[in-house]
Amino acid sequence: MVNPTIGELERKISQRVSTLYNEKIGRRPTQIICHFFDSELVISLENSVSQIEQTLLAAGHEGLAEQIRTLLDKIIKPQLKIILEEVIGKPITDLMSSTNLVTGRTGIVVVLDQLPEVRNPESIPKANWKNSAD
Repeated sequence: MVNPTIGELERKISQRVSTLYNEKIGRRPTQIICHFFDSELVISLENSVSQIEQTLLAAGHEGLAEQIRTLLDKIIKPQLKIILEEVIGKPITDLMSSTNLVTGRTGIVVVLDQLPEVRNPESIPKANWKNSAD
């Protein structure tokens, strides 16, 4: 099997994350930006807040909306980690995420032990390939 390019890998990650959010939150983000930087992966989701959270915010129940988002993130995080490890083919050291309910954006930062195996590793900004050899 031929290794994907970094762009192909980023697109596949974006598609899988979009599907996960649609299945678990009931909302497919309108845009997902996904980029590797050295041994980190950064994912930005636009319009990732569910209709229920939006309704609670509009009714002045910010605290309850935040509690729901915290629980959703806690539920999604292990599933997101499994999906990312499957797509990347490398273990994840850490995964952090945060959602701004007002702007509807979610940011995810993934830290990897090793860079993914891709056909064009020189396309990963700031990658230190000498230190990433197995």
